[in-house]
Amino acid sequence: MDEYGLGTWDGNGVQLLGPASFTMRVVLSTLVTFAGGGGASTQSFSVPGSTPENSFAVIVPIAAYNAGNQLHQVQFETEMLNGSVRVWRGHRTAVNGLYAFGTQRLIVARFR
Repeated sequence: MDEYGLGTWDGNGVQLLGPASFTMRVVLSTLVTFAGGGGASTQSFSVPGSTPENSFAVIVPIAAYNAGNQLHQVQFETEMLNGSVRVWRGHRTAVNGLYAFGTQRLIVARFR
């Protein structure tokens, strides 16, 4: 049977990862809320065993943005750290200071 997908080999030609060996699972799924009018610019969540090398984090909006408040229609940003993930209430390097408020879903997955 043909095998399709991504494969990774080491310097000796030994396959490290392939379609039959790749695993990934969600290790954290939670709602993140930032209130309007300022407050903390980040929130941190513990994710034991996760690192930037074996995990990733994404933010997913859970509702439509408020069309009347376009200034704060910004998706939160994630930063994967060793053993935790940090969520920023806006783009952490933005020079214009835009920030978001509301609730969005944080999903952290570990992979092999």
